Amino acid sequence: MKKLTLLVLGLVAGFMASAQMFVSTTPSNRNVVIEEFTGRNCGYCPDGHVIANQICNNNPGRVWAVNIHAGGYAPTSYPNFNTTVSTQICNGSGVSGFPAGMVNRSTAQAQGRGQWSGTASQQMAQASELNVGGQVVIDPETREASVTVEVYYTGNSAEATNYLTVYMIQDSIWGSQSGGSSNPAQWVGGQYCHMHVLRAAINESTWGDAIAPTTAGTLITKEYTYTIPEVIGSPNGVDVDINNIHFIAFVSEKTSGIRKVLSANMLEKSEGSDEPIYPVIKSVSQRAMAVCSQVKTFDFTLLNGGTENLTSIQYKIEIDGAVSEFEWNGNLAPKAGENISFDMEIPFGTHAGKLTIVKANGQDYPYEVEFTAVCEEWVETEPVDGETTTMKIYINQDQFGEQTTWKLINSLGEVVAQGGPYAHLISSGGTQLHVETIENLTTGADYLFNIYDDNDNGICCAFGEGWYKIKVADSYIIGMDEDNGEFGSQNSDLMRINRKPSAVGENAMSNLKVYPNPANSTLFVEGENIKTVEVYNSLGQMVADVEGSVKTTVNVASFDNGVYFVKVVANDGTVKTQKIAIAR
Repeated sequence: MKKLTLLVLGLVAGFMASAQMFVSTTPSNRNVVIEEFTGRNCGYCPDGHVIANQICNNNPGRVWAVNIHAGGYAPTSYPNFNTTVSTQICNGSGVSGFPAGMVNRSTAQAQGRGQWSGTASQQMAQASELNVGGQVVIDPETREASVTVEVYYTGNSAEATNYLTVYMIQDSIWGSQSGGSSNPAQWVGGQYCHMHVLRAAINESTWGDAIAPTTAGTLITKEYTYTIPEVIGSPNGVDVDINNIHFIAFVSEKTSGIRKVLSANMLEKSEGSDEPIYPVIKSVSQRAMAVCSQVKTFDFTLLNGGTENLTSIQYKIEIDGAVSEFEWNGNLAPKAGENISFDMEIPFGTHAGKLTIVKANGQDYPYEVEFTAVCEEWVETEPVDGETTTMKIYINQDQFGEQTTWKLINSLGEVVAQGGPYAHLISSGGTQLHVETIENLTTGADYLFNIYDDNDNGICCAFGEGWYKIKVADSYIIGMDEDNGEFGSQNSDLMRINRKPSAVGENAMSNLKVYPNPANSTLFVEGENIKTVEVYNSLGQMVADVEGSVKTTVNVASFDNGVYFVKVVANDGTVKTQKIAIAR
């Protein structure tokens, strides 16, 4: 069953902020859909899967692959991935051999796998006329999916009518695959784990549903109600596991000729119900920012999956037996969501956390979700002269340098430097040293260094004994020993670059730290010789005055979102001021 409603709103900026829910209104470049034509009897197709996966992994949130099983290499034995829409799309895409792919449908005919990466890069470098966003709310009892897609035009399309397509794809389907061992990441015990398989297009037309107008400033909202089948495919159909399905929406310029995709996005997915009160917690995650403290910030999305407005929840967080209680108050309409943050002190190491909703709208409501909390020990440099310094990162890559990347992140979660991937070395087990220099790096600050390996085995072993080290000023402070670059898919190092006091007054509050920034419910001020901590709003009004200590705690839970100024007064009268934000 498919029911759909089309709303077209020509909006002025003031109204748009309240009407639009999911889609960004900021101009951006094109996101990319790779429609990969494949089959279980195609021996070279796993190599195509590897290439498409690599492009997606290198561009998270920008590229999505869709495996379309059709044609002579797609058998009807179990698991049968053939569908009518898969065949129609394959037949209309000029496929002359397998594997082949349409990258944003930017060419007249499907391309060979060697061309996908270059075409994807070209597409991502182009400005898009629009942005796509939305959500899917699934009732696990009835399997009914309420799909909302928003398209916002940041520019004018070349065509007066464009076309919206919504794909349902499914991950983690086990079955046979010719040549599967050439993709070891998906080949286990002689079985192949099929990923992002196209199961259905939930729109009425194979090539998309018409949307208009296509001029700058237009917001189009399209809503579908789609009942997810228990099984898709005949004969030998495959169960549709609602825990492993995703929805991808994209807008094409035309339905014939070159059907260029203007942009795409994966829709947010959550549970819903016809119950009046049905709050859902989605994506509890630790904020990725550099903070040399055991107090960490976590984010989650609260979704209203019920039929009544959600006005309050009481919830608790438990980590290693330590429990903190929180409360949220607001007014969420059905299907709406809100991002919420909380701070907790975390012991060193990796820990299992649990978020439990205790009450919703004042009524008892048992709901639990688990998450992971990590607190890494950090290193501190010897005090460095000046407000800035130079960091050098030494990376001795293994043979597969194209799998290695890195990022340096500051306390706000911003990427201040990044590097890689590097070249593939011809010699088996070879290595090559790279020296990355980051100049004018702010001192008196915290940084997080993350190094990644796309093949989940670090920079080591039979592929070359790699390593990395980090030097600040004249001293090595952190890294992995030579001949010991085995870290799996990622390794992280947290560090604080201390600054030498430049004046007598700075000695009064050595190593002053104000965090987190932005803050949610609690603000911490750490340092020696602190007499008082005062907080002022943007109008200059004092909103908090707390007696100082080595670690001063300021309760900011009742503060409105916005910019504040923290005034720290030392015992000798020295004053330091820092700007922070309150954001929930």
